[in-house]
Amino acid sequence: MPRTITTIPATIIQNTGKKNASSRKRRVAGYARVSTDHDEQFSSYETQMNYYRTFISGHEDWILVDIYSDEGISGTVTSKRDGFNRMVADALAGKIDLIITKSVSRFARNTVDSLVTIRKLKEKGVEVYFEKENIWTFDSKGEVLLTIMSSLAQEESRSISENVKWGIRKGFSQGKYSMPYSTFLGYDKGPDGTMIVNKEQAELVKRIFSMFLSGMSGMKIAQALTEEGIPTVKGKSIWKVDSVYGILRNEKYKGDALLQKTYSKNYIGGQKVWNNGEVTQYYIEHDHEAIIDPVTFDEVQAEILRRNKSTTSKKKDLVFTGRVRCGQCGSIFGPKVWHSNDKYRTVIWQCNDKYGKIHKRCSSGNINESVMKDTVVKALNKLFEKKDELLSAYEEICSVAFDTSVLESELEEHNTKMLGYATQMNQATARNTSKALDQDVFNREYDKISKKYKSEKTKVQELEAAIKDKQFRKAKADAFIKHLADMDGPVDTFSPFLWTSLCDGLIVYSPSDIRVVLKNGDEIKNTPIL
Repeated sequence: MPRTITTIPATIIQNTGKKNASSRKRRVAGYARVSTDHDEQFSSYETQMNYYRTFISGHEDWILVDIYSDEGISGTVTSKRDGFNRMVADALAGKIDLIITKSVSRFARNTVDSLVTIRKLKEKGVEVYFEKENIWTFDSKGEVLLTIMSSLAQEESRSISENVKWGIRKGFSQGKYSMPYSTFLGYDKGPDGTMIVNKEQAELVKRIFSMFLSGMSGMKIAQALTEEGIPTVKGKSIWKVDSVYGILRNEKYKGDALLQKTYSKNYIGGQKVWNNGEVTQYYIEHDHEAIIDPVTFDEVQAEILRRNKSTTSKKKDLVFTGRVRCGQCGSIFGPKVWHSNDKYRTVIWQCNDKYGKIHKRCSSGNINESVMKDTVVKALNKLFEKKDELLSAYEEICSVAFDTSVLESELEEHNTKMLGYATQMNQATARNTSKALDQDVFNREYDKISKKYKSEKTKVQELEAAIKDKQFRKAKADAFIKHLADMDGPVDTFSPFLWTSLCDGLIVYSPSDIRVVLKNGDEIKNTPIL
């Protein structure tokens, strides 16, 4: 009889020891993803889901395991796709033999992620079929084609990302931006798309600023709001310190808008990082209705800076920290607790260099905190007596003390000279490169012009600094006058808010000679102490 050969197909996969799918029905899963949550994309998503159910059910040798999906999630990073990750985990656990998806770009737009995932699945005997490209990963040409198509998909993603960035930055340059109203306290979206004040939420914003200026730290404010049961803008019951400082530092509360605070460092990861000058920013003044007046907002920023510089985190809620200076040696006063564990507990303040580690030993003495508070109360009442006089004289004082018109005129003059010398330097360099000149003569002339340029530049910098100084002092005086105008009468007890708003600090010469320095620069000397 003639020799015959019969093929007996393998029924076990070598790498896994599991039965070959050809000897039983293949367990098949579909994967669908849309990259946005827009209505038209949602329709596409639903269509994909229904299509895979019908397509898989139409094969007699296939069994539908599940349809895995991700809505409104970018494909550039697989770690952010819950449906995708659940599908891969099930496949690696032996629950799936075949995955069907629309295209390589639906699976992943990151070449590395795509290939690593495919290889992991392949090792476990799981095949992937990409319909659009007609790629089966168990095919000998599958991985080569997949590498090419994944690279194209990744390049497409990069191009889209760059176009989106360009569009956003173009909008920023025109003052256009979007607001996360659902997570932003104090504002709602108006009918014309602009920001309008949410009056109820605005009161909470004002309270947070007031609490901070009253001497409370961000942590104390967060604790107080949590204990009172006031929900966050996201509806959570616990306030975080970062959320409080995020409100205190956000310029939108004074009616301005800083655009491009963050940027995407890598289009594949999409992670946002703070913009520290790497990307152009845009600042819009008077963009919308303010909740916090600019003077108060700037005062809070200065107070945040002062606290960060002057004290440790444990002492940031002490209203006197960094504000009490020794009149004898110039050192800062610090708090000390006496009788911390009994009913006589009291806080006293003394010069940090009292025992002469830096300067000659001083004798400014110990000051009880209650005495400092009484001193401030008496000083504020003296200030209130002069309230009308100060308010009426303020405009005249401003017109003289803070006028920058002369400085600005000088600045313009020196700027013109500086630019003129810069032009001469450029022209001299151009002549030297186009003609054969005596280099000794050229260097002497160039150095002469360069010295004049540097001299003008120094004058420009000095004038700019002088103008900024006057502007800073005016802003400080404006804040002082505003809070003084709001003071409706003498005070009986120490007010942290008035202390922070109207006073710069205390100078202690001795327990009987404490001077209150006001924010307008005046001192109230030899204030009587109870």
